[in-house]
Amino acid sequence: MNSTPPKTVRAFFSTLAGKLDPEAAEGLDAVYQFNLNGADGGQYQLQIRDGVCQVSEGTHPDPHVTLAMSGEDCLKVLNGQVSGTMVAMTGRLRISGDMGLAMQLASLFPSLRP
Repeated sequence: MNSTPPKTVRAFFSTLAGKLDPEAAEGLDAVYQFNLNGADGGQYQLQIRDGVCQVSEGTHPDPHVTLAMSGEDCLKVLNGQVSGTMVAMTGRLRISGDMGLAMQLASLFPSLRP
């Protein structure tokens, strides 16, 4: 049964913790900061520790990696309509911090892959 994907970034982030693959995140201790601009923008942080993900709004004081893009592009990535790699290759995604963690993000949430 296919469920309708969330229509806003906020709605998607509210469901994201349950989409984490705990085996892929085993032993990981990382904070991902999302800074999203535009109409569906906002600031969100994913704190992943030992297979558990906590999502909250706002800015973390010391994230391991920060991803900045439009809310529209973020929703497309989260809904599996486009890959994060494609958004980055077209210059619409800026990444700062630990690039390895940024690249690992897709493997932590396999159900989000396009």
